[in-house]
Amino acid sequence: MRVPETLFWAAFLIQKVVGEFGMAHFSDKGKSKGKDYCIFFNSQWARLPQDLNKASRLQIHDLTSSVLCSPSDVPEGGFPNRIPMVMRGNCTFYEKVRLAQINGAKGLLIVSKDRLTPPAGNKTQYEEIDIPVALLSYSDMLDISKTFGKGRLVAMYAPNEPVVDYNMVIIFLMAVGTVAVGGYWAGSRDSKKRYMKHKRDDGAEKQDEETVDVTPIMICVFVVMCCSMLVLLYFFYDRLAIWVIAIFCVASSVGLHSCLWPFVRRLPFCKCRVPENNLPYLHKRPQIRMLLLSAFCISVSVTWMVYRNEDQWAWVLQDALGIAFCLYMLKTVRLPTFKACTLLLSVLFVYDVFFVFITPFLTNSGESIMVEVAAGPSDSATHEKLPMVLKVPRLNSSPLALCDRPFSLLGFGDILVPGLLVAYCHRFDILTQSSRIYFVACTIAYGIGLLITFVALAVMQMGQPALLYLVPCTLLTSLAVALWRRELRQFWTGSGFVPAIALTPINCTQTAAPQIEEPSTKLEPQTSEATNQSEDSPRQPPQETPPAEKDGEENKSD
Repeated sequence: MRVPETLFWAAFLIQKVVGEFGMAHFSDKGKSKGKDYCIFFNSQWARLPQDLNKASRLQIHDLTSSVLCSPSDVPEGGFPNRIPMVMRGNCTFYEKVRLAQINGAKGLLIVSKDRLTPPAGNKTQYEEIDIPVALLSYSDMLDISKTFGKGRLVAMYAPNEPVVDYNMVIIFLMAVGTVAVGGYWAGSRDSKKRYMKHKRDDGAEKQDEETVDVTPIMICVFVVMCCSMLVLLYFFYDRLAIWVIAIFCVASSVGLHSCLWPFVRRLPFCKCRVPENNLPYLHKRPQIRMLLLSAFCISVSVTWMVYRNEDQWAWVLQDALGIAFCLYMLKTVRLPTFKACTLLLSVLFVYDVFFVFITPFLTNSGESIMVEVAAGPSDSATHEKLPMVLKVPRLNSSPLALCDRPFSLLGFGDILVPGLLVAYCHRFDILTQSSRIYFVACTIAYGIGLLITFVALAVMQMGQPALLYLVPCTLLTSLAVALWRRELRQFWTGSGFVPAIALTPINCTQTAAPQIEEPSTKLEPQTSEATNQSEDSPRQPPQETPPAEKDGEENKSD
């Protein structure tokens, strides 16, 4: 029984170990200007001051050639009023910090080549030690050695993390703006396409090829692909990340071209076409301005790909390309019914919740697969970040911004999935001429759901599945509007009810019968009526007209 009891208490103590992010401000002796580095500490050893001005600036004793596990590792004279910096390994955190404290140290920095973990101990060890101990990454230690001289000073402190960062406002505006513009554009484009098809314009056929109607089978295949790709990225992140980046470059170039072309084609110059040739693609003789726009879009994507790790400004290009990609997808992919919208959003709702909240219980590290893939694994060899997110740097100075997540992220799926429902609502508004009430209500509901997501993020201080809040807000709001307007059946079937409305006034057998009984009416009303029918409904089958002609011939013979 002793072994299980020991394991139980060990597990209990491990759960009690909570690491906190802090900052180590390094500077040269005699200079006030310095640089902050991320540290990971356990406040149960000793707490750090919250303000840099209240933190003691002490000299660093570089002992990174040692692990400080035995008294022989202690230099002659000890560490009086200094903070030794040693390597991790070969003994426990307690043994290291106890040797440092006995020899006069005022703190301890442990350099780790592995992932930073909280320096753990037990209750009696915590009571014995009264100096702070923190972990520093190996890459930061190398940068410190290059940047600062031998007489460098360090001050360790842990400022409070702000509840909400102001960059959330920027993300909110970008997300809601993309959903609103994409949904409005998709609905208006669909309305124009119907008008052009009614006029029998050949351009309508080309536009039809660009629109993809989503079916239930496509939804199931898409979700299976998402799950498979996410799991593969979790296990083979370094190998697959570069392929995802390449795919994003191609897709975002196409999206940017699609968004800018409506504006470029209004320009009064560069309308001339390429001369006749036999080259691929160019044999269609595209306009010069289309080629120039294509070159511009490709250059933007390539520029981002080359400088994607420049945190100061590359995020602006990534967000611009990401918004263009989302607008292109909202314009191209179409959910034909509210039934399809409900199926897609419900399945992805479960998908998002599972990979954020359930997978931490299934992984060895206890990390969420979704958060780990979106933010990039900390132990990644390439340190690549997936570009399928909108990212904005944190505006508040905080340890979290320096150490763990310097950017706030919002995935493309949190924009595209509700955005497809908003686009459907706008198309339904146009078909029923309902003054865009569905579109406005669903867009407002999306904004409210996003605000709830931000509140949950601030309260729980962990990554949130945004669809957990966005799907109920948008789906229930759209459903409530349909119930209030008593249009639930039409809203559920979507575009399926439109042909029935278009064909309701057409009934050739009833219009021809009265003319048989009254020969004096002649053929003029009948001809005009047939003309109106052909104009109002071009889909009327031609088999209905011969009986009317036969009736007219019988009237003449009589």
